[in-house]
Amino acid sequence: MHFWESVLCALLASLFSAILGGLYLAGAFRKRRHKEPPLDKGLIPWLGHGLNFKKNTVEFLEKMQKKHGDIFTVLVGGNYLNFVMNPHTYGTIIKKSKDRLDFNTFGSTIVFNVFGFHPRKSYHKVKETINKKYLRGKNLADLNQVMMENLKTVIFCGLGSGDRERPWQQDGVLHFSYKAMFQASFMTLFGTDPPQSGVSKETSKDHTTTQCGEWFEDFQKFDKYLPQMVSGIMDPLSKKEMERLRNFFWDVLSVKKLSQKDNISNWIAKVDQQMSKAGMAEKMRNQFMFTLFWASQANIGPATFWLFVHLLKHPEVMKAVKEEVDRILKETDQEVKPGSPLINVSLETIKTPLLDSAIQETLRMRVSSFLFRSIMEDMDLTMADGREYSLWKGDQLILFPFIGLHMDPEIYPDPQTFKYDRFLNPDGMKKEFYKNGEKLNYYSMQWGGGGPSMCPGRFFAVSEMKMFVMLMVTYFDMELVNKEENIPPVDASHCGIGIAHPSHDIQFRYRQRI
Repeated sequence: MHFWESVLCALLASLFSAILGGLYLAGAFRKRRHKEPPLDKGLIPWLGHGLNFKKNTVEFLEKMQKKHGDIFTVLVGGNYLNFVMNPHTYGTIIKKSKDRLDFNTFGSTIVFNVFGFHPRKSYHKVKETINKKYLRGKNLADLNQVMMENLKTVIFCGLGSGDRERPWQQDGVLHFSYKAMFQASFMTLFGTDPPQSGVSKETSKDHTTTQCGEWFEDFQKFDKYLPQMVSGIMDPLSKKEMERLRNFFWDVLSVKKLSQKDNISNWIAKVDQQMSKAGMAEKMRNQFMFTLFWASQANIGPATFWLFVHLLKHPEVMKAVKEEVDRILKETDQEVKPGSPLINVSLETIKTPLLDSAIQETLRMRVSSFLFRSIMEDMDLTMADGREYSLWKGDQLILFPFIGLHMDPEIYPDPQTFKYDRFLNPDGMKKEFYKNGEKLNYYSMQWGGGGPSMCPGRFFAVSEMKMFVMLMVTYFDMELVNKEENIPPVDASHCGIGIAHPSHDIQFRYRQRI
């Protein structure tokens, strides 16, 4: 054999070995072992089912569940994802120690992809401690009161006063509700600009409201890039725009600028104070503020939209909720008439079972989050029916309650239909739910599954939605512009990431009644 033939053969052999080695590392030759879940790798090496998974996640997972049952492993972009669909098994998984199933490993990757920094474990502990103290109890009650006042400012801004007849106004349901929640929530958590010399507090607050309205447009642009950022796959132009928006909000929310604001919430102030004590650099604190900002805004707006649009689409539901609110106002001796002060209720001292159920039903139908756990060591998982499966270290274990729980017709009959009183018995007490004749301990998982993955702001988020609805049904006449128009479908690109977004907006009319 000639010299160059020998060299070529050696190079080809090296290339072939490298390809085989790469395919091996990517799991191309992985086969299902004894006691492992059903393995479905698809036909394309490394990519696996990536295209179908991204195209329509819900449809793909429903197909996999029908094919393989309540537990299966699929290959998606080089990652082996173990999906568990049986809700009776959720408790077992949630209670596993982080040494075996860890949330923060995956969470830290997402934080880096989206917000550009790696949080230390010590920062997680600080955040969890502050969240428990300032997003519950007395501190939550104080936060709610501030939010109520800010919502009044935002909703009634520019509507005028007096006894003259108010004209009908028109807006998109999503635009109106999301923007109102964004503006009021920002001022509640991150404060308002201090009044300049000769300027009243009210004028200064109006300026902040207007400024927040301008930031809202940029925030929506940033949020549209979220699915691409989570996956870590972005085209150059999108990445450039995303980085511009991220830098913009890092500047807006810099700790130097926040330190100059009035009325900043104790939650934000204490988080930053403790992060500084823990050694977090100023640049990272700016980045971390944007993380908190996004977490407080990204889901509450779309969630409020879905609740509000269902009330508008179903007048009988709107009527029932308004009657409940009217009863509360009567019990708290508040008159709603021209010239009387705007309502002011303490959510901690009132009961709103119908509104609570309507909110829970909204979230059941529209929260489509994945609950991730990284498998930290080879382990066995015992399903609720006693079957035992072996899981690999380095794989991901995922719960998807949207399919496995919230859309299960055995648990929730006619699951695609909005039933505002679904979570109440005829006597007004909370309902219990069953699967295979057995009571479910986890029948509603809109806020995560417990532990570090549980949304720390869930109590405040529910309060925000309640306050918005109470103000709207009390003071406004409202109707859809086209009463025959269907509620928009969800935007499939956001599937697996918090609350679903609508594919488009829908128009409504509103007029101040009182």
